[in-house]
Amino acid sequence: MKAAICYELGKPLVIEEVEIDPPEKDEVRVRMAATAICHSDIHAIRGDLGDVPPIVAGHESAGYIEEVGANVTSVKVGDPVVVSLLASCGKCSYCLSGMPHLCDAKFLRETKSPVHTKKGQAPQIMAKVGGFAEKVVVHESQVVAIPKDMPLDRASLLACGVITGFGAVVNRAQVKPMSSVVVMGCGGVGLNSVQGAAFAGAYPIIAVDTSDYKLKAAMDFGATHTVKAGETAVKEIRKLTDGKGADYVFVTVASSGAIGQGISMSGKRGMTVIIGLPSPKDILPVVPLMLVGMEKVITGGKMGSTNLKLEIPKMVALYKAKKLKLDELITNRYPLEKINEAIASVEKGEALRNVIVF
Repeated sequence: MKAAICYELGKPLVIEEVEIDPPEKDEVRVRMAATAICHSDIHAIRGDLGDVPPIVAGHESAGYIEEVGANVTSVKVGDPVVVSLLASCGKCSYCLSGMPHLCDAKFLRETKSPVHTKKGQAPQIMAKVGGFAEKVVVHESQVVAIPKDMPLDRASLLACGVITGFGAVVNRAQVKPMSSVVVMGCGGVGLNSVQGAAFAGAYPIIAVDTSDYKLKAAMDFGATHTVKAGETAVKEIRKLTDGKGADYVFVTVASSGAIGQGISMSGKRGMTVIIGLPSPKDILPVVPLMLVGMEKVITGGKMGSTNLKLEIPKMVALYKAKKLKLDELITNRYPLEKINEAIASVEKGEALRNVIVF
């Protein structure tokens, strides 16, 4: 198969022929149909997350089951599936408590790559997926079968961007109707927080970004107001929330500065949910007295607190019922051979989601 490999951090990916192993016990091999480019992929190949080359990035994927390993029962060869980084054992305390996204187990592909280059290297597989390739080998729990009439380029978005943004609102924060919501960063994840807030019945829904293009998109996804990111943003948010600050703030921007500003945008008992993936070196300066005196809450939101097996089919149903926007998220589609062009477009802020189609 072909894969796009990062051999040097910050440099263009190299597309080359590689070998891929068959699935082992509890695993499946998937022939890719589409992989969307997430900012986390870019952070990985730029060295922001501490990954060591060679790396096969990509984790927001969909495709067809090509081969199944021993003990696999939930899918069969030929099934169209969403492929996610979320793996779960079904046995640990978190899985048994209904929180499989926090599974404690260790999985084979965290330490053993199924991909081998002609020079004998075994590239690191990002997020146990490695979707910038024509095929992947993943744990059975990472795939969810979907209807055959679901377009797989749109289905790929459900693997990360949609569930992360939408789920942060409806699952992690459990936003109540008529609550005020701020979404900082209106890329592929932030727009899904916006449409999640609209779905939950929030008002006002205030989108914050530096890009007029993305702020306009946020209005299309359900935002009621927009604010240009910058030093005056907190003041503007206060005006739009009767001087109180927002009930919920969702920070999709991966920086401690944005998170700190987001906390300032929240009001008494306001909840700030950190969604973007900051650098492991980032430190968040917080005044504890503010948390005590105003009872503010700061929390994380991992992959929208999603239960894949339950929620992916529901989101497909919402899309088919025209209650979930997916088509509007895709800016452009690229073949694998043009992946560097697709990544550059995302980095320049020109795209909501670019998708590699196979």
